[in-house]
Amino acid sequence: MTRRTPLTRRTRLLMCAALLTTGAALAACGSPADDTSQAALAKKPAKPGAIKGLPGMPAVLDPNDVYAADKPNQLSPVVKNFPQRVYVPNTNSNTVSVIDPKKFEVVDTIEVGTQPQHVVPSWDLKTLWVNNNRGHTLTPVDPATAKRRGPDVEVHDPYNLYFTPNGKHAVVMASLDRELVFRDPHTMKRQHTEPVSCRGVNHADFSRDGRYFIVSCEFSAELLKVDTEKMKVVGQQKLPFEGAMPQDVKVSPDGKTFYIADMMAHGVWVLDGEKFTRPQLMPTGKGAHGLYVSRDSKEMYIPNRGEGSISVFDFPKNKLTKKWWLPDGGSPDMGGVSADGKVLWLSGRYDSEVYAIDTRTGVQLARIPVGGGPHGLAVYPQPGRYSLGHTGVFR
Repeated sequence: MTRRTPLTRRTRLLMCAALLTTGAALAACGSPADDTSQAALAKKPAKPGAIKGLPGMPAVLDPNDVYAADKPNQLSPVVKNFPQRVYVPNTNSNTVSVIDPKKFEVVDTIEVGTQPQHVVPSWDLKTLWVNNNRGHTLTPVDPATAKRRGPDVEVHDPYNLYFTPNGKHAVVMASLDRELVFRDPHTMKRQHTEPVSCRGVNHADFSRDGRYFIVSCEFSAELLKVDTEKMKVVGQQKLPFEGAMPQDVKVSPDGKTFYIADMMAHGVWVLDGEKFTRPQLMPTGKGAHGLYVSRDSKEMYIPNRGEGSISVFDFPKNKLTKKWWLPDGGSPDMGGVSADGKVLWLSGRYDSEVYAIDTRTGVQLARIPVGGGPHGLAVYPQPGRYSLGHTGVFR
């Protein structure tokens, strides 16, 4: 008779890595209310031939799809009981409108600091940080209750906020200060300041292995390449378009290409992140601004703020395949995709409204009035093991 060997701790962690991405057999990974298994995953050694990631970063699940953990409704145990909400920072009203996506209506309004720009999920998925840019504070919101949690935290010039893939640092995009500020991801205490020579550090995304990230500088039409572990700028280039104004940044599912929306070049720059050579422009529409990947990792939605449209890029075909127009126009700006992948939510920056768009047909499902100057809205919760920040970039 063959004896059954007890599972070792390492074997359990390897099982946990697979199970957490599907939501199955949570007992093998511990209690759903306990996220210690996620911390263990960050220390799990990579399999032979696997991507060698940033030290402390959770293992890359699929080398061909960095969004492998973001499939429809694959919610982490940390967030699975959170209410589905859309959090809309109203830059001109100093509030956050809270939308119930099932009712397509605002159900609450949260008072925050001056000039809120983005609502950012924390690396551990437990907090939503409202970036009060001119108030120089972050407002913590509890996604379990959809209410603010405690007092504001003082952080200077928090235009945007990201987290390193290993959860070791928060990275504040201090746009007017011309700094990348690495902070403690929980207390927000300053750890390292990296001055930059470009103007308007803005948006970013990380490489597949997490070892570097690409940053857009909107006011000087430049791109930066930053070494994550060293916290240093290692590359800088000017975009080859007079008057360019780069915005959102997103890496392709296979991790080989970075896309940078440009609202003045009216398209998306296509960049080889490793080589960091001169990018090529792919025209999409007037005022291209945000970049959002579909739940099946096959498409990318590109809102064109200046003309009220959304371009759809097909990754496998490597080309634009569709263009959806908002009825009665609009100013689609930033947002995210619903947990089931069926709805694209976008703020209407100049129209004090939010748009809900069917991702299968491009049909507008709702147009919801909110406060003045709605900007970086967050759909929450979303699938994923951890957050890289912005309005919800998950791995």
